[in-house]
Amino acid sequence: MKILQVLPALEAGGVERGAVEMVQAIVAAGGSAVVASAGGRLVAQVERAGGQHIPLALMTKDPVNILLNAGRLARLIRTQNIGLVHARSRAPAWSALGAARRTQIPFVTTWHGIYGEDFPGKRLYNSVMARGDRVIAISRYIADRAATAYGVEPSRLRIIPRGVDPDIFDPARVSGDRVHRLAEAWRIPTGARVVMLPARLTRWKGAETLLEAIARLGDRDDLFCVLVGGDQGRTGYTSALTARAEKLALAPRLRLAGHCDDMPAALMLADVVVSASLKPEPFGRTVIEAQAMARPIVAFNHGGAAETVRDGQTGLLVPPGDIAGLATAIGRALALTGQARAALGQQARQAVLEGFTTSAMQAATIGVYRELLGAAVLAA
Repeated sequence: MKILQVLPALEAGGVERGAVEMVQAIVAAGGSAVVASAGGRLVAQVERAGGQHIPLALMTKDPVNILLNAGRLARLIRTQNIGLVHARSRAPAWSALGAARRTQIPFVTTWHGIYGEDFPGKRLYNSVMARGDRVIAISRYIADRAATAYGVEPSRLRIIPRGVDPDIFDPARVSGDRVHRLAEAWRIPTGARVVMLPARLTRWKGAETLLEAIARLGDRDDLFCVLVGGDQGRTGYTSALTARAEKLALAPRLRLAGHCDDMPAALMLADVVVSASLKPEPFGRTVIEAQAMARPIVAFNHGGAAETVRDGQTGLLVPPGDIAGLATAIGRALALTGQARAALGQQARQAVLEGFTTSAMQAATIGVYRELLGAAVLAA
């Protein structure tokens, strides 16, 4: 049986990585995996995993093009004998819904984010994610939103958290050379303490909030702030961030690392990892990646982080937007003794192993497919 996943593109991001991980799982389970998108850097990973990529520009809100794409997907479903279509984003989901209904195959959605309703018709546009035969929510926070605001019944709603591969995100498998290469590339002096924010450079991810918090820790020449993530063309915001660091006298100790292809090594370089998102994260994969690497994590206590961090046991939680509280928590994490740091890291990694692994996410999603297709179609 073939499973078709649809999404806008295959660039870096949680939606895209989730699609690749499910290609791996579908193929491993004896099925065939097809992904339709506009393409991107992760196409090669889809193909290496044994999947097939179909180039298709599905990111359109124009009703005419949505209908045209529905026709294209319907033809693809028929010619390739697709048995189920799985949509991961709203615009592609509208076309996929139309195609699934025309061909009478099951339709699954994964609800990855909190969608705004600030324009007329936006609520209707968002509602496609609630129309799946099964609706997968990536956290309890998202599930509550889908149920209360969009009426998704418990019989259709499945909570499947995102996960990390604990073999890749394993501190025991990261060599010192990998960490050293990044330290050299980012100009981190030997003996420096590193506070890291792994996130896209966009305002709501809270980079400015982190700079304000670090400034409150006082004049510490040994403390460096490393922002790992690209600005995706938002050069104006990057310039504003640099200017703010200048005003706070942090510019010499701020590093804009950009996109990093070796996040396990990047996290090993960090003494503290921060999630300072100003809005609740739908899930927040970087939080569990840091926990898997046994790093102290400091996060605002909302959204997905409130579900993946146990305050004082696997990390530290701070009231959302509390800059003084964020500074205090970072200071506490930096001051941990070696023994306390190791204990916190061990508990954090164990929590990930028990509830937030890629394999658990894959198995649960295969289970959803089997609900709709029949247990014999895909092996467990």
